[in-house]
Amino acid sequence: MAGIRSAFQNLYMLNGSLNPLNAALLNGTFIQGFELDDVHVDAPWHANAIILPALFAAAEHRRNKTAGKCRVDGSSFLLSTVIGFELGSRIGRALRGPEMLSRGWHSGAVFGPPAAAAAVSKLLGLAAGEIEDALGTACTQASGLMSAQHESAVKRMQHGFAARSGLFAALMSEKGYTGIDQVFERSYGGYLATFGQGSGSNPPYLENELVKSLGKDWAGVNGIRVKKYSSMIATHAPIDCLAALQERYPKKFEHLNSIRQVKIEQSKAAHAHGGQSITRPITAIGAQMSTRYIAAVQLLDHQILIDQFQSSNLDRDSIWQLVDKVDCQWNPEFDEKSSWNTRVSVVFEGGETVTEEVTMSETIENCLPGKRIREKWRMLAGRVLDEKIMHQLEDAIQNLEAVDDMNEISGLLEGKVRGVFDD
Repeated sequence: MAGIRSAFQNLYMLNGSLNPLNAALLNGTFIQGFELDDVHVDAPWHANAIILPALFAAAEHRRNKTAGKCRVDGSSFLLSTVIGFELGSRIGRALRGPEMLSRGWHSGAVFGPPAAAAAVSKLLGLAAGEIEDALGTACTQASGLMSAQHESAVKRMQHGFAARSGLFAALMSEKGYTGIDQVFERSYGGYLATFGQGSGSNPPYLENELVKSLGKDWAGVNGIRVKKYSSMIATHAPIDCLAALQERYPKKFEHLNSIRQVKIEQSKAAHAHGGQSITRPITAIGAQMSTRYIAAVQLLDHQILIDQFQSSNLDRDSIWQLVDKVDCQWNPEFDEKSSWNTRVSVVFEGGETVTEEVTMSETIENCLPGKRIREKWRMLAGRVLDEKIMHQLEDAIQNLEAVDDMNEISGLLEGKVRGVFDD
């Protein structure tokens, strides 16, 4: 523990320093702070909010404790990131992915600690036995309740908790602290057996998913998607459906008062995640997690970005009049089709109904091309970063394998920033 306390890690965007565990927690929280990050198609977790903060803190810890002699280059950092991404998604698939959400677990906060532990263990060069100890210590910390989504700020922190837990596990293992051996396989109190309890599937978990096609199947990386909208991923298919209807029937949607009902049907997991009833007033977190609220915003504003969640926009009468017309339903037939299958039906005065159905959102179906990701990066980073720093960061990340010392990127992330809503 003395080794952990002796190193102080950068807290990006706050121009300060903290110990590595707190830095991982808060940087993970920042990444999850506005529903603008990534999501995985099969194992719903936000990989970057867990793996990157843990690795940045570990890299600086390693550099500081050796007085700069042991540096982490971009290639090593990238390899460790891939390992974390892969293990996290494999754990998610082993626990049947979206089913964890339908049972009330915040899936990423459950999948994330062992994934972060694996990534940091690789970065630190731990031996096989030490890695197993780290995984065991990480798995016993895994947790996260999805009820945090309703109004609690702690929802933003739960992936940060996972980053901190995985980092802590690896640092403890590095110092010889032993963890649970065979933590995934054990039938009594094992990770999969315990989190598989309550599953409606048979078998309740798929242990072989952890190792199936290892080194050949790279779904952990290939399944990551960058969000198109600033809202929870299960709201994206309803947004796409409404946007398609607005484009197809522009005249009908000119007069929103003529809408009698908006019926949104989704699978059990998606409905459980976002279909809850909401009341006024609402927080930005509650709004971003609510399918009802997001549908109303799409109808009114035709976009779901940062500005829609400013305090002044959250309490608009026009929004809440539409929220009252949105009816979210679980359609059991969709569970057999796709976890993301969504049907939106808009009923107008006089009874005319228009309908759009998709098997998944555009966010899930298609990777954003590099050009679109750069555009999103510049749009968001340009609000808070100096333009020169923004371009330097972009260049460094695009050429990560050529970076000799990840401290170069850490240094660029340390500068002062503007507020997201500053003029």
